[in-house]
Amino acid sequence: MGVLRSVVLAGGGTGGHIYPLLAFADCLRRHDADVRITCVGTPKGLENELIPPQGYDLRQIPAYQLPRSVNMNLLRTPDRMWRSARAAGKVIDDVKADAVVGFGGYVSVPAYLAAWRRELPIVIHEVNVPPGVANRMGMKFTKHLAVGFPHQPVQSEALRKARVVGVPLRRSITTLDRAAARDAARAHFGLRPDLPVLFVSGGSQGARSINLAVTGAAKELARAGVQVLHVIGARNEPVSPPSDLPVPYVTLPYLSEMELGYAAADLMLARGGAMTCAEVAAIGLPTVYVPYPHSNQEQKRNALPVVEAGGGLLVDDGELSPDWIERTVIPLARDPQRLAAMGAAAAAYGRRDGDEALLDFVYEAVASQ
Repeated sequence: MGVLRSVVLAGGGTGGHIYPLLAFADCLRRHDADVRITCVGTPKGLENELIPPQGYDLRQIPAYQLPRSVNMNLLRTPDRMWRSARAAGKVIDDVKADAVVGFGGYVSVPAYLAAWRRELPIVIHEVNVPPGVANRMGMKFTKHLAVGFPHQPVQSEALRKARVVGVPLRRSITTLDRAAARDAARAHFGLRPDLPVLFVSGGSQGARSINLAVTGAAKELARAGVQVLHVIGARNEPVSPPSDLPVPYVTLPYLSEMELGYAAADLMLARGGAMTCAEVAAIGLPTVYVPYPHSNQEQKRNALPVVEAGGGLLVDDGELSPDWIERTVIPLARDPQRLAAMGAAAAAYGRRDGDEALLDFVYEAVASQ
């Protein structure tokens, strides 16, 4: 086992990069209370809201969006990247880091560069196909590549030799016993204990189509005795279900404790972000996936394997409508046997040990350097 006294964790911009980083940091700390953990981020990224409250040291370095095409920004990139890498190098030297573990986002690139110049072990964790542009650059500097899902090495030549470790998830999720937590979670949201619950969350962006479809079906859902817990997304316009429904329809702008929503739910309707797919599969929550349509279809690629394993349904964003929910979601939400079978299939596909498996991989990488 390699010696790991100080580790720099790089990842930022979106929750998809930051949540696995935090889960991995927690795992490191559980195994070694004395290990020094330093996170690098950018001044503007979401990491500033998420990392310091968890008690981890966050150092800011300048990071620039990497151009995807040849333009004037590309000509300026080497100079900018050099400045960023120099700042990352100062952090690495200051904390005497033994390794850099990167989770993607533009801030990872200067950290990878600085570690490479110092011949430090670099471990990259990637959850998407195709891999993000920052991690693609990082792959030029290391062979220590870990991925979250079994489909990734199959679908991407760049990830063909990667180790499948799973996705590091928060302990509040990996230790969740949905059945045991159900009644308390429903009481928390003001939901009834005796009727099925559909949990709806489209993530922080791009959920308008989901919001409109579900609120449009609110009367039929209520008539069928299906309660709804609906996270609208803080960046979306508020949508209001009818006020005179016979069963609860609870709306929230945002939910930081997703595990409470998962515990309350019998069925979820969600996008297909990598973190969502990893979390709901790990806890065995049957899910109707509505992949975000305007990307490179990565959300569809994330959701398809768990759907093919029997753990959920997949519907294109353009097909999602109140009518589709009435025809498809209501009968499913009212079928406990089908939900139980779906949940078991999701749990068999998912894994709860991504943090531990990644830590083993990092120890290996440090030992082999």
